Amino acid sequence: MFLTGHYIILPKSCQDLTEILLYSILFIKGEVELFYKTLHAIIRGHINWKNTIDQMLFIGVNSVSLAILCGFFTGMVLALQTGETFRSVFNEPIYVGLAVGYSMVLELGPVLTSIVVTGRAGAAMTAEIGTMKVTEQIDALYTLGTEPVEYICVPRFIAFMVVLPFLVVFSNCAGIFGGLIVSLYKLSIPFSKYWEEIKQMGLSDLFHGLLKTLVFALIIASISCYNGLVTEGGAEGVGKATTKAVVTAMVLILTTDFFMSSLLISMGIG
Repeated sequence: MFLTGHYIILPKSCQDLTEILLYSILFIKGEVELFYKTLHAIIRGHINWKNTIDQMLFIGVNSVSLAILCGFFTGMVLALQTGETFRSVFNEPIYVGLAVGYSMVLELGPVLTSIVVTGRAGAAMTAEIGTMKVTEQIDALYTLGTEPVEYICVPRFIAFMVVLPFLVVFSNCAGIFGGLIVSLYKLSIPFSKYWEEIKQMGLSDLFHGLLKTLVFALIIASISCYNGLVTEGGAEGVGKATTKAVVTAMVLILTTDFFMSSLLISMGIG
C-alpha cells in the first residue's frame, strides 16, 4: 500500500478487518481529496469547456433512450401492480396516478436512472481514465504541466451535475406516460381521473427528486474518476477498477437515497 503522485493505490486484497478498515479510510481520504481539488478548480474557473461539452454529449445523448425506456416500463409495472393490488382489496383500481407519480418523481426516477447511467457512462469513464493511468498518459499530463484533475475530472463532474437531472426528468415523464397507457387500456381508468391524481404533486416533490439526483451525480462522477485514477496492473487492473467503481457507486446511491429521503422528508421537502 503506497502513494503514487497525489493518489492512493488501493490494496490488492482485504483479507482481515484491519485491512478493510484501512482500505475504507484511504478510500474516503482519496475521495475527499479528489472532491476538494475538483471543487477548487471549478471555483477558480479552470474549466476545459470543450471537454465538458464532449462529456455532456457522451453522458446525455447516449443515455436518453435508456433513461426513457427504463422509466416507461417502470411506470407501466407500477400502474399494473398498484391497480391490480387495489382492485383485489377495494374492488376498484384506485390511486394509480398518485402511486405512479410519487414513486417515479420521488424515488424510482432518480434512483433507477442514476443506476443505469452508472452502468453505462460511469463504467466507460472509469475504463477510459484507468487506461490512461496504466499507459502513463496521466504522468504525461504532469510532465506537460497540466493538472490531471482539471483536465480529466472537472469536465466529468460538471457534465454529470448538468445532464443527470435532465435524464431523470425524461425518465419521470416516460414513467408517468407508461402508467397512463396501462391505466387507460388495462385498468380502464379515465384519463381525467389519472391526470387529476398526477396534478396533486407539487414543486417540492420535484425538488425532492432533483436534489437527490444532484447528490447521485456527484457520487457517480467521484467514484468513476477516483477508481480510474488509482488503477494499476494493466488491462486486468482496468477491468477490476471498472467493476469496483460500478458496484461501489450503485451501493452508495441506494444507501444515500434512504438517508437523503429521511432528511428531506424531515425538512418538509417532498
